[in-house]
Amino acid sequence: MAIVLGCIADDFTGATDLANTLVKNGMRTVQVNGVPSGAGLKDLGDAEAVVVALKSRTCPVHEAVTESLAALSWLRGLGTKQVFFKYCSTFDSTDMGNIGPVADALLDALHADFAIACPAFPTTGRTIYKGYLFVGDMLLSESSLKDHPLTPMRDANLVRVLSRQTDELVGLVEHKIVRQGPDAVKAAFDALKNGGHRYAIVDALDDADLTVIGRAVADHPLVTGGSGIALGLPGNYRRQGLLGAAADAQTPNVSGPAVIIAGSCSQATRGQVARARKLWPSHKIDPLALGDVADAARTVADKVLAGLNSGPQLIYSTAEPDMVLKIQGEMGRNQAGDTVERFFGRLARTLRDGGVRRFVVAGGETSGAVVQALGVHAMRIGPEIDPGVPWTESLSLRAADDAPLALALKSGNFGTEDFFEKALAMLDRRDAA
Repeated sequence: MAIVLGCIADDFTGATDLANTLVKNGMRTVQVNGVPSGAGLKDLGDAEAVVVALKSRTCPVHEAVTESLAALSWLRGLGTKQVFFKYCSTFDSTDMGNIGPVADALLDALHADFAIACPAFPTTGRTIYKGYLFVGDMLLSESSLKDHPLTPMRDANLVRVLSRQTDELVGLVEHKIVRQGPDAVKAAFDALKNGGHRYAIVDALDDADLTVIGRAVADHPLVTGGSGIALGLPGNYRRQGLLGAAADAQTPNVSGPAVIIAGSCSQATRGQVARARKLWPSHKIDPLALGDVADAARTVADKVLAGLNSGPQLIYSTAEPDMVLKIQGEMGRNQAGDTVERFFGRLARTLRDGGVRRFVVAGGETSGAVVQALGVHAMRIGPEIDPGVPWTESLSLRAADDAPLALALKSGNFGTEDFFEKALAMLDRRDAA
């Protein structure tokens, strides 16, 4: 069976977020980490959607474009009927990109002339009204995202934000039009195209709006947005007779010790780490004191492995915004981030070699570093832990793959305060069944 929907996600947690949405709406979905080389890649089974996870959100623009086009080429080779470019529900980017340049390149490669941009995800409080992005009841620019260490978001007007990233015209489809249904939305798209616009920010306040928008983009070669907009896509394919019978998501059948790795410094993760420190042994990582990354990772891994019999352990570099600024001031922003990612990657690989089989990871960049270091090429999407975050199980798509791992990759901004507990409890319940 040809792949119906091919997705390109700009980070690893965003990829699992999107895959989770598709699975919940009845699509058999596999996540592939990085663009496969082709050689040695086995059959994707009965997958109807494939999500290619990249680490392209904060890399240089030309790298993001090159990687995204490589992913598109691979997906088109699978026969995908529609392409989805997934980015964060808070539109995380800078004025240079990478959302606009990647979307431009994908549209050009697909010989398409128009796409929407809709990062709304109402289930997690991300809504768009008159083109302004809200986080809960606050404008994006007034939320904690304004102090994001890599992509501070200080403008909530998405028309302005995207217009600074592309030379193309960006229009707006307001909520009052969305409420009139798919035909009205399609008519608004046509009017914008006739006026020379290549993009449309689309308002959305709830899941019903996302379903309407999804129906309106049924014939678009490219859809861009957060995972929320994917709510409306499976229904299109089902009406077209392209999907098989839906299957229930399965909890990973992976036993063994568990660790929690937290690299995100977002507000949500800070609360989760503070709670977890009261429950389990914890190890705080100071980037300024790491020294040689390989030696530091081995030292921490030895401490963690020595105490695994007592239960889960937490390893975190999560810090308050003022400390993040101090670290970045001394090391440089890029160097600080790269050092922490390399440390966590080395740590995860050493822990895996020491017998750890269950990983809960907080932060998109951290998740990407961990998954790449572990050599996980693809994952089967399991049940949802919290909105936007499923359990996954590594798939052996290459002969050299190791025994399966259970992986929960959490965007820094996602999850309730007891997320870590809930994630591990789901696996414990499977063990007891």
